[in-house]
This record gives sequence, structure tokens and C-alpha cells, in this order.
Amino acid sequence: MHMTDVRNLSPTLSTAFVPDVCYNWVNITDEFFKNIKELQLGELLHDDLFGLFEAMSAIEMMDPKMDAGMLCNRGNKAPLTLTQAIEKNILQVEDIPYNDQIAIIDTTWACIVSWLDGHSLVQTVFTNLYLHNPHVIQDRPLKSFCIAVYKLIDIIKEFVSRGLVFEEEDFQPMGYGYRLNPDVSETRTLGMLKEVEEELNRKRRTTFVDVDTDFVSALTVRIRFTRLLLQAFMGLSKKDINPNTVLESTKLLITCSDSIAFIITSVNKGSPPAYISEVHGPVTIGFDPLVNQRLLPPTFPRYTHIKSPVESYRRLDDLLCRLRQITKIVSYTSFHLALELMLEVSSSKPCIVTRSVMQLLYLPQCSRAGDTINCIDAIRDAARAFISPPVLMPRSQLLNNPQVKDFLECFLGHCVRPFSNLIQLCGHNRARQRDKLAHLLEDFANLQDEAERVDAYLHSLSKKCENVRPHLACFGTWVLYHTLRVMIMFLLSGFELELYSTHEYHYIFWYLYEFLYGWLVSSLSRADAFLSEQEMLNEQNKTKRRCKSKLKKKTRPYAKEITINQALQNMCGGYYKAMVGFRKDGKLVLPHPEFDCEKVRYEHRFSPFINVLLTPPPVQYSEFKEMTDSLEHSNSQSLYLAGCKHFHQARTLLESIHNPDQEITELIRISKTNFVVLKLLATHKLDSSSPLDFDFSAHHHFPIMKIC
Repeated sequence: MHMTDVRNLSPTLSTAFVPDVCYNWVNITDEFFKNIKELQLGELLHDDLFGLFEAMSAIEMMDPKMDAGMLCNRGNKAPLTLTQAIEKNILQVEDIPYNDQIAIIDTTWACIVSWLDGHSLVQTVFTNLYLHNPHVIQDRPLKSFCIAVYKLIDIIKEFVSRGLVFEEEDFQPMGYGYRLNPDVSETRTLGMLKEVEEELNRKRRTTFVDVDTDFVSALTVRIRFTRLLLQAFMGLSKKDINPNTVLESTKLLITCSDSIAFIITSVNKGSPPAYISEVHGPVTIGFDPLVNQRLLPPTFPRYTHIKSPVESYRRLDDLLCRLRQITKIVSYTSFHLALELMLEVSSSKPCIVTRSVMQLLYLPQCSRAGDTINCIDAIRDAARAFISPPVLMPRSQLLNNPQVKDFLECFLGHCVRPFSNLIQLCGHNRARQRDKLAHLLEDFANLQDEAERVDAYLHSLSKKCENVRPHLACFGTWVLYHTLRVMIMFLLSGFELELYSTHEYHYIFWYLYEFLYGWLVSSLSRADAFLSEQEMLNEQNKTKRRCKSKLKKKTRPYAKEITINQALQNMCGGYYKAMVGFRKDGKLVLPHPEFDCEKVRYEHRFSPFINVLLTPPPVQYSEFKEMTDSLEHSNSQSLYLAGCKHFHQARTLLESIHNPDQEITELIRISKTNFVVLKLLATHKLDSSSPLDFDFSAHHHFPIMKIC
């Protein structure tokens, strides 16, 4: 304790009796750097009083990113509040130049984008001093904008809290004492923005007013953009979502996107930075990065980098594009189509707003809201659309049995949790999805057992009924299809998150090639056959008086999906055989044998399958070695040629698809490139020291192989 503290605690203690304190500081820098030379690369020094926990918890003194005191105390001036800045004539509240207002609006949007990246409000949005009390601002454009920002923040927080898909790294909901509901209604806020927009338009059209029309136009577009975006968010935030409201919000979002191009070109109309901070870089007038530093909790402060206005507006444009994409989901009546859209949006790594709104638009009636009946109806329709089980067909004789109805409703009720979790999982960030996929497999494993029992019971009854198709593993095939999709998503996410070492690729691709994609194609083929059979029966019932030759040609509803999965299976086979060839040629860096155990790594990668699932049967490491032993003894040239055939087959299958989308086009290009690379390796003896590279820039899961 410092001596000043002693005096404060003991005022009766005379200072004459307080001895002087001497601090014998010793500089250990040179000795420290001398001693650490004895440590090998990756080696840590451990002490009884200083272990790994203490090392991770230690603050690096004098580092601005870690030491909050350095940020607060650096510089010659202390942070000022809004009132203090106004009293010292540092900030204006009236007759604010247009270029200053433009700069403040642009920087505020940049702060909002940084907040959506997971930073706190006090380190981003509320570094704008004008937001601390918008009512003192006399200039209407800036005042109405600041009030609108409060409304936007409040709506976004509501999106996130209702969506229930955010994690601590995605979003910080704390307001740190700031009141986010100023005494202005949403309707009045929109009215203020509209009035300001009309007033600015009048100034721009009036030629005798001494103003620069370029600055007025730039400010007008920003006010209009804010108004339309607020109006669109208000429409999406309504509890009673309906297609008409969503359609109106979509039109507003399109208009907002159209405004961004002009806004970006007019960023230079804003005033230059007020000063350059050593830590935070350029600081706009009206902003102070350290004004809220004392409000932060006593933990490591997170370093906040505010993006440039141009980059921020581009990020906002991406957000608007994704929001327009997910608004299509309200018109989807098929569970499978909605799931595909969510998976597609999720693969683009959307921000927390997109993911939350996506959940709210599709699951307003989910079991979280207490309406399980609608969920059961959606799941019943999904199973009927996937494979047409006889028990779910109109006027099915099986439903005449009350016990069948009870069994069916019980099974569909148990489907609600795993399928709702699958939908909700699409809203989480990619890293959290992998953890949740592993837990979701447990639910689907339990559902598989029940589906098999229900199928067996219904099949036994269907044999006793006339004109009823055999109920052969209908629900089991449906559940198995989704289980396989989850398993494939789990394995492929490891590539996206860069969890696998290069020397592990061979058994990951082997598992996908030999089992998962093969089982997936098999389940789709079975569903395809069931649907085609049902379609023919329906057509025959309608055309009993027609000739058999005039019957409608049998269609294959899953032909495209089967083709795509067969192509992906061949690509995985090509990667697997190429990886085995690379290992034989010494082109892969393998771990040191003393610290390596492939069995442990294999079991770790596939632990969610091995410990939970029965169908498809998990492949133990011993079985993997037995099944791949013969291929391990092949020479590398034959392995490369076998990989070539796989990539050629994948390319052929993908090119047979009519109207391919961008992903299929990229997969065709990847297959072509990898075919050429393996053909070269098979026909030309290259130096084993030639570096090998896997380029994932074209696709998250299927890389382009490069020999440098």
C-alpha cells in the first residue's frame, strides 16, 4: 500500500513516524532476453507460481491494445463530454457546415458496421459525442439522423435478442447505461427525416440560396438512405410477419442499395479528420475514441478498428443484398427449400443481423413461440414432399386405424426438436455451427431408431391393406438423408475453419468418398423411386380410360441433386487417391513419428460419428486401415491416374447439368484443373522437393491442387 493511502486510512498517524520507502528497481531486460535463448521453438517456461493460466491472463504493460491505462493516459488532453466540448466552442450545435455533417454521418455508419462485427457500443457508435444528447443539436439534418440511429440500434438489438443465434464473439448487447429509447416515436422519427429531406431538396432547387448544391445533394441522399433503411427494418421487426409487409420492406431495401453507389462517390464531400490519433488513426470531428473508456468492464479491452466510410458502405450494401435474399423465405412453403436457402446464406458468412432476421422470418410460429402444431404440419409436409410415405397420402387406409394416428403424431412430434434445431443452427456463425452439428447428430440418431420402428409397424399393416404400397423404410430414409447431410456438413466445415492438417486430408476425403456421399446418393435414389412410383399411380388413377402408352412420362425429381452428389463423391475420390500418391512421393510434410498417432487423430476427427450413430455404421480405425491397405501398396503413378479418372467423371457429371449456377461452374473449373495437375504428375516425374499447395480460394471445401 502506498504511503498516501496509509495517511488517508489513519488520519491520526503523524507523518513524522512514516519512514521513507525505497524501491530497488532492477532492469532485467537484458538478462531476460539472454536466458530465453536457451528455450527451443515452441518451448514454454513453467513455474509453480506462473503457469499457462497466469501467462494467458497477464497484461502486456505499455501495450495500447492490452493496457487500458495507456489509451486513457496517452496524449495531452483528457476526453471531453458533449457539454464540455460545446462550452469550449470545440463543437457546434447550430450552423454546422454541411461537410462536417456529412463526415459525422459517414463515420457513424462506419461505427455501426464495426458494432455489428462484435465490438461494443461504447467503443464504436457512442464515440460520437452528438449521440450523447441529440436534443441539444439545433441543425435538423444531424439531429434527425442521430435520433434515427437510436431507433436503428434498438431495432437491431431486438432482432438479435429474438433470433437467439448470437454468441459473445458475434454481438455485444450491453448499452453501458446509454438510454436507447429517446422520447421520440418511430413514426415521428420517420416524419422528421422526411421533413429534413424535403427541406434540403428545396434548398437544392432554389438557385438564389448561397449553398453548394453538391454538398446539399450528398447530405440529402444520406438522410434519405437512413429513412428508407429505418422504415425497412421497422417492417421486418413486426411480430405479425406477412408477405405483403416483407415485400414492402424488400422494395425499400432495393432503393437503399441504389443509393449506396452515389453515397460512396460523395464520401470526399465530408470534412477531413479533425486530428490523427497515434492509436486510433484519423478521428472525425465530433468523435472521441476514449470518451467511454472508463465505462468498459475490468477485463482486457478489445482493440476496435473503425473501418473507412467507403468500406463500411460496401459492407452495408452486402447486408442489404443478403436481407433481400432471405426475404424470399416467407414465400417458401417447402421445408426443404427453406433449409437450402438458409444453408446457402449461411455459407456466405453473414452478419448477425442477417442471421437473426432469417430466423424471425421463417420461424415466427416455431416451438419457441409455443405453437408446436404448425411445426408438426410443416414437418409432415416435408416428409410427404421428400418420399411420399403411404401413410401421409390423401385418404390413406392406414389412417383408419387410431393407433396408427397416435404413432404418427408421436413420431412427428419428436421430429420437431431436431429439425427446429437444424433450422436454428443455420443462424449461428460457422465456428459455432460445427459444435452444434456434433450435438445435433445425437438427436438424429435417436430419431432414426424411432423412424425404423414406425416404418416396421406401418409396413406390417400395409401388407394387410389392399391397394396400399408397401411402407418400406420411408421415414427412415427421410431421417437418414438429413443425418447424412449433417455428417457431411460437419466434415466439410473442418476445411472451411482450417482445422485439418494437410496430412489428414486423405482419411477425411476417404470417408466422404466411400461412405457419406455414397449413402446420400442411395437415399436420394430410393426417395426418387418412391416419388416416381407414386406419381405413376396418381396418373393411372386419373387416366384409367386412356391407353397405357399415353401415360405421362415418369419424372425424376431428385435427378439433379443425385448428379451433383455423384460428382462430389468422385471429386472426394480423386482427392483421396491423389493424397495417398503425394504421401508415397514424399510431397507432404508429415508429423514427427515420436509425436504422431494417426489412430488418435482419426478417432478425434470422427468421434461424433463413432460414439453416437448406428446408421450409417461408423468406420473404426482398424476397418479404415483394412479397407485402404491394398491402395497403400499401389505406385504413385497409378494413384494419380485413378485420381484423374475421378476428376474427369466429376467434370462430366457436372457439365451434364442444365443451367448450372456459379458454384457448379466453379466445381467444373476445379475438376478440370486438378485433372490436368494429376495427369502431369502421372506422366512426368517431378522432383519430390517441389512444393505442394492446396488453394481454397475458389471453393471453401474442394481445393485446387498446385505443384509449384
